[in-house]
Parts: sequence; C-alpha cells; structure tokens
Amino acid sequence: MARLKLTIEYDGTPFCGWQRQVDRMSVQQALEEAILRFSGETVTTQAAGRTDAGVHALGQVAHFDLSKDWDPFRVREALNYHLRPHPVVIIDCQAVGETFEARFSATARHYEYRILNRRAPAAIERNQVWHVPMALDAARMHEAAQMILGLHDFTTFRSSECQAKSPMRTLDAFDVAGDGEVIAITASARSFLHHQVRSMVGSLKLVGEGKWSPQDFRAALDAADRRRCGAMAPASGLYLTGVDY
Repeated sequence: MARLKLTIEYDGTPFCGWQRQVDRMSVQQALEEAILRFSGETVTTQAAGRTDAGVHALGQVAHFDLSKDWDPFRVREALNYHLRPHPVVIIDCQAVGETFEARFSATARHYEYRILNRRAPAAIERNQVWHVPMALDAARMHEAAQMILGLHDFTTFRSSECQAKSPMRTLDAFDVAGDGEVIAITASARSFLHHQVRSMVGSLKLVGEGKWSPQDFRAALDAADRRRCGAMAPASGLYLTGVDY
C-alpha cells in the first residue's frame, strides 16, 4: 500500500466545490476519475479543505492510497494528462507515510480573498475576483481585521449550516493590503468554520465603505449572532493558497 500526497491548483468556477455531489461535477470526482484511468483503482481522496462551489485553490492538498508503489513523478504526469480538460493541475506529488492525513495532519490553512476595486468590471478575471465599484479604504479594513485576531467565538461569521461542533476558532493572521486596483485579504488559522472567510470579508467591505467603524466590526464578532454579519462575499474571489503540516 502506497500513500501519496498531492498539491493541487484549480479554478473552482465550473465545479460544485471539492466534495462529490450526485448531480454536479466536483474537483474530487474529476481527480478520482483521473486516478482510476491511470491506475485502474477506485480510490477515495481526502482534502485539507472542502472548498465551496466557485472557490479556487493555489495550494490545496489531498491524499489517497494505491495498492502498489508508483513513482510520484509518473503519478503527477499521468494525473495532469487525465485531468484534461478540467481546470485542475497537480503541482506536486510526494510519497508519504501511512499516518499522514491531508485534513487531520494540517497545522495551518491559508486563504486569500481578492477584490477588484474599480468602476469598470473585470473581463479576464471575471470569475476570479469580487468586483466592488465603490472606493474602499484598505487601511481602515486592515485596522478592523486586527481587532479580531486570536481565539474567539466566531458564530457571527459562521454559516447557519456549519457542522463544526464548536464556533471557537483561533485566527492567527488577518491582513488587508491594497495594491492599485486590487485589495488582497489574507487569513491564516489551523481551521476555519464554514463560510468564515467570506463572511468576514463581507463585513470588512462595510468598514471599507465607511458604513461600519473598526469598532463596529469587533462588536459584530462579540455579538456571536449571525444576523450581525454583513452580506457574505461571493465565492469567486476566494483562494485556498496553502496548507502547513
């Protein structure tokens, strides 16, 4: 038995998310069908994070087992061949020990959210950013973001359908940086609640517009009430950029 670790990049636009669904193509299904075509084995892959429909990845990590040893380089090349024409690419493939698990062995997950902040909408990056035409104050958004670092009850920024047993999470980093027309929001934590990043970004937008103060943003968190959350940011601007082990 051989366990392989994959680092994966994908455009989430055409998929229903990472996880298999009955009636729509998922990243997981595309990957598992590619594994079957090159190896003849039906496997179940496990990912570090179950990204939602439309969410992208630059550094998703997944693992799976095969009954015989394969050269990781050959596996990567075979998968990239059989994944076509899906917008999914295997960046790296490594042999790992049988105790490695993409989800449970992870010590940190990193996300980036990209906002295109200009009057004109996106053309080339239409499905890769959130277009916000009104001017946003990135410095003010960053100030607000720093106010929720650490261990908190993130119920306000949690999906009503979240299946996590506890709303308590430790937010290790949450930064906002403007660069011309693009505002990049980065977040790091051991784990995130369902829709947590998109919910936090949606509320930060209110700060950037001047509708909320940084203190209002912190007060929304402290309320531990989903009704205090701003409108959730769309999936198109969110990227899983990396996972630490």
